[in-house]
Order: sequence, then C-alpha cells, then structure tokens
Amino acid sequence: MDLKRRRESPSAGFHPNIDPSSPASLARQLYLDLRGAIANGRLNAGQRLPSTRLASTEWRLSRGTVAEAYDILIAEGYAVARHGSGTYVVSVSPETFIGTGKRKEPPPHSTRRGLSQAVTQVLRTGPSLEPQKPLPFATGRIAHDDRTAGLLTRIAGRHMNYAFEGYGDIQGFPELRQAITAHLAVSRGVTCKADQVFITAGTQQALDLAFRVLASPGDTVVVEDPCYPPARQCLTLNGANIIGLPVDQDGVVTETLATGTLPPPALFYVTPSNQYPVGSVLSLPRRLELLAYASEHGCWIVEDDYDSEFRYDGHPIASLQGLDQASRVLYTGTFSKALLPSLRLGYLVVPADLVPVFRAIRPALDRCPPTFQQRVVADFLNEGYFPSHLRRLRERLRGSRDLLAGLLKERIGEHLSVVLPDQGINLTVRSTGTWGDDTAVSDAALKRGVVVMPLSRMNVVSRDTSRLMLGFSGLSEEEADRGTMLLAETFGRREF
Repeated sequence: MDLKRRRESPSAGFHPNIDPSSPASLARQLYLDLRGAIANGRLNAGQRLPSTRLASTEWRLSRGTVAEAYDILIAEGYAVARHGSGTYVVSVSPETFIGTGKRKEPPPHSTRRGLSQAVTQVLRTGPSLEPQKPLPFATGRIAHDDRTAGLLTRIAGRHMNYAFEGYGDIQGFPELRQAITAHLAVSRGVTCKADQVFITAGTQQALDLAFRVLASPGDTVVVEDPCYPPARQCLTLNGANIIGLPVDQDGVVTETLATGTLPPPALFYVTPSNQYPVGSVLSLPRRLELLAYASEHGCWIVEDDYDSEFRYDGHPIASLQGLDQASRVLYTGTFSKALLPSLRLGYLVVPADLVPVFRAIRPALDRCPPTFQQRVVADFLNEGYFPSHLRRLRERLRGSRDLLAGLLKERIGEHLSVVLPDQGINLTVRSTGTWGDDTAVSDAALKRGVVVMPLSRMNVVSRDTSRLMLGFSGLSEEEADRGTMLLAETFGRREF
C-alpha cells in the first residue's frame, strides 16, 4: 500500500456538508460525506486526512465527532490508520467501493442477467394479475361493510398488546384453525380436523406450499384452460410441465382422461366451485370422474375454492375434498374477498398423512404466520359474526351483479353476450361477432377509464380471444352507470 507522506492540509479543500437539523448524528453525516468523497475521487487514494485537531478547527466539529467518523471509515475499509503518522485514504480505486458513487447501468439488451430459466419463462408469458386501478369493473375490489369494519376494529383492540408473544405454531393459531374447520364443515362440506389446517398468507402462499411438496421439477401438472395466472406462474417457477384442459359451461372437460392419451400427471390444479376466469361450476359427474381418476392413478388434486362463499342461486355443490374418499385432495381458501385482502390470511387443508411432511417443510419457507391477524379473525368467526356478514355481502353483491348485467344488455347488447354467474364477484361477456380481439378492446376501454380484463391473457393453449371479464364487487350504482356508458362509447366508436 502506498502511504507516501503528503503535507497535511484541510483535506485539499474538502468541506463536509453538515446539517444540524438532520436526525442523523454529526459523526454519521461526516462519515457519509467522507465516504462519498473517497468513492467519487474527490479524496485521492493514499491521501492523508487532516488530524482530528486540525479537522475540528477547519470543519467546526468536535474532535470526538471527527474521531468517530474516522473510526467508521477505518472499520469499513475506506481508510487506514498508521501509528505515529495519521489516517490515510486506502490506495484502492473508488470503483471498488460497491454501493457508493455512480451506479453503472446494465448493458443494453441484457435480458437474462443471471435469471433462472423458470423466471425468464414467467416473464415471457406476460403480466400476472397486477392490482387493478380503482376504476369501474376492476376485479378484486372489496365491498365495504360499516358494521363488519366496526366489529373488526373492536376485536383488534383486544389483541394490540401482543409484544410478549414469540414465534407461533407452524400451522397457525389453534383457535383459528378450529374455527375454520367448523366453518368449512357447515358451508362447504369439507371433512377435516383442525390439525390438518395450515394458515397461510392468502391462497397464493398455500398454492406455492402445496406445489413444492407435491410436484418435482419436470413433473406434469394439469390445469384448466384458461387458468388463474398467478397459480400457473407459481407452477412454472417450481419447474412444472403444464398441460391445459379446456373449460366449458360444466367446468373443466374431463373426457380426455378416459381416452388414455394423457399421461397421469403428478397433480391437478382446479377451481371447481367457481372456475377462474370463466365462472362455470364443475358438474357432479365430472367431479366424481376426476376423483376416480386421481385415486386410480395416484394423482394429487389441489382444489382452489375460489370465491365459493358468494353463491346467489341454488345450493352450493359440495367441495371436491368433501367427496374425496381416497385422501387425494388438498383444499385451499382465503379471507381476502370475504373480509379484507390486507389481513393476508388463507388456509390449506391437507390429508392427515401429509401433515408431518408439511410441518417439516413449512419453516423453510415461512417460520409461522403472524398471530395478530389470526386472533382477530378467530374471534370474529368464533363469536358468530361471519355468517351474518356473508349474508349481507351476498345480497349487496347480487344487486351489483344484476345491475351491471342489466346495463350491459341494455347498452352494449349488440356487441356483448353476458354470462350471468351464479357465484363469484366477476362476470364474463362474449363477443356477439362484432369484434374478435379482447386485448385490443381492453386497451381501448382502459384509455377511457374502464377496466375490462381479456381472458386470452389467461389461455394455456386455447386461441379464444372473444371474452372479457368484468368485476362487480365494490361497484356503486354511479360507477356502473358511468362505466357502461364509457364502454358503450368504446364499442360505438370502434376505438380498437
């Protein structure tokens, strides 16, 4: 190291920028200023810094402040102290100090930059379901309920003093798991015990956990076509070979399974109670056929019971898990739409013999779910508020569904055929033949301030580009009126 002696000076004209009103200490500010000067070359390699006495005089800081800043520079390798000689900038070029100075831009057209093949494949498939703008017909919006908000706020107050708690149970708060077990038995016919339930950060984490445990990279996984994009991308990230089966008015088409042309997959991912995004319900014969196939061939089924709470006409069909006699079905649901997405609470029900496996794997991904939200929701369920909340919510959503469907038929019936859903918080529309590019329609509508989602972005192998999805949760009468008028203008002026 070249420590050539130089005449000591007030650091060659260096003057630190110190702000006495800053919350950062004076020593911290001085250190950062010196580090920046070293990184960008204002203080040269090998240059001797002024003594603490001289620096204190020139910079109008205490010697203790200067000494503390020098100590930090030395500890982090920006300077070196030489006994009896002084403190020197190290003789290394500023470019070696990573994270300081000017950041270099990546080379143009550098698309991979060390990304995994799975991530590159996901990026090529296009965007996932990004949070929608708060515009008419955006999906995933929440219908606010003042009564429920008040109850959750009051319950939350009970559990604010939770600082004494350590890590929680790997599977989640026992009282919440017990409450979910009771709720699912009554509302969905799910057969399980509380120790089969894992609390997760929404459905997506439940799916990721299930896919990691049940399928190895390269395994075949059968999904619905079109398919919920985040689930499909999660499978891709886990290295799955994805095959899509078409969906019709009775759910995923299972006739292909009987032909023997499809090699038995490691697992099926399905949304049987409310197919996302089409909205159809898997018929009972097809449910039984799928269960029989999985039992015969040793396949797993991951059942995403998407928005099953919101059924408006008729009685809900039993869950696949409730019909399963061979313990091949894993069941997942969430409180995101029924209560609040910000709670980040979902659940995964696994067969009893897989509980030890999931308990062993869970800590590698997520030590335990946060207990505060779990305690609040557990009380909300155990004190009997959830059923009445769901009844109020269903009626509000039914009204929004009927209002939107009526306005679409009245104002845009020439261009759109409306499929009225019996469940869920979205509806789909199909082209009457006057248009054929759902992405172009979506882009044109967004320019006018309306969100309609093209289903073709969710296709696996299908070439269908004639369908759009509109959300009606959280939709006010004013938004429905204004949104359908804007959509009618989009079609009337052929802005696509």
